[in-house]
Amino acid sequence: MAVYKVTVATGDMVEAGTNNSISITLVGSYGESRRTTVSFLFLPGKEKSLSVHCGQDLGSIVLIRLHKWRLFLEDAWFCKDVRVTAPNGTLYRFPCYQWLEGVATVEVREGSGKKLVDDKLQILKEHRHQELAARQEAYRWKNFAQGWPRCLNVDSIFELDSNIQFSRIRANNFTGFLIFQGASHFLSGFLLRRTSWNSLDEMRTIFSRTQGRDIGGCLLCCALRS
Repeated sequence: MAVYKVTVATGDMVEAGTNNSISITLVGSYGESRRTTVSFLFLPGKEKSLSVHCGQDLGSIVLIRLHKWRLFLEDAWFCKDVRVTAPNGTLYRFPCYQWLEGVATVEVREGSGKKLVDDKLQILKEHRHQELAARQEAYRWKNFAQGWPRCLNVDSIFELDSNIQFSRIRANNFTGFLIFQGASHFLSGFLLRRTSWNSLDEMRTIFSRTQGRDIGGCLLCCALRS
């Protein structure tokens, strides 16, 4: 009996957790484990630890399979990474950093950065081929108009996989940042100003509240040019 210690980490974004079922399969050079349930509840920024029992040594752990299954409501999950400690103490790291949606299985390779020529096992060769085919399907190109650069062959970004789309979390963060900047400039009198600047020192007084912020620097630059 070989026992593997597994730690599964969820991303720290607000919506990263899930109440869907997540299970894992370890794939080694000598064989693979049975599918083992990790948990039915994942909280943002938290880790889940478990033991995976195998009837024999799996050899070097070359990839893992993460399985997501929902009972009722869909709840997407963002996996940060997975760490596997073998019975002999060897630690294998599997960086994931992607969303799992719906009923899905995602394969993640061990994160040691191997080249094509390093793929000796057939399962790794097949995984690389499948990953390449998936990328080619996701990033299909079309000509928008004659003489224009090519663009993605989609009518809307919502047709793209969520891992390709611009993150909703980042979009919300940017929106919140812009609201904060607008409120700061409003309170400091910048947005209501109807007269010209009297001096550079007066401008610095306004923008000192946002010192180090990219937006404040850009606005100051524009004001100087005008």
